[in-house]
Amino acid sequence: MTTEERIEASETRIFKAVFPNTTNHYDTLFGGTAMQLMDEVAFIAATRFARKRVVTVSSDKIDFKRSIPAGTIVELIGKVIYVGNTSMKVNVEIYTEQMYSYERERAIVGDFTFVAIDEFKKPISIL
Repeated sequence: MTTEERIEASETRIFKAVFPNTTNHYDTLFGGTAMQLMDEVAFIAATRFARKRVVTVSSDKIDFKRSIPAGTIVELIGKVIYVGNTSMKVNVEIYTEQMYSYERERAIVGDFTFVAIDEFKKPISIL
């Protein structure tokens, strides 16, 4: 399988409902909860690409473009956007959907970098 085919096959999409137990006093999704969900989706995409153990080594700028209110559906999309010898970068976008309409908006975007490791926690090739 080519690198491009592996990138395409590793795209990961997850849907979640935003319930009050994940929101702050403004009735919007906690930023930390959003980042946790983003890291999880990025981890899955990175694992699906490498098919090896991977760990998060950094998160780049995360832009909170819109708040995410309780009672909405969110879709998280993780895509590998860069592949090095032992590392890869995964872009994650969160889109919001109103439950009872077709309105959809991009709310948050950020990048996460992962490194593949062996059983001794040493970096290994993903190519």
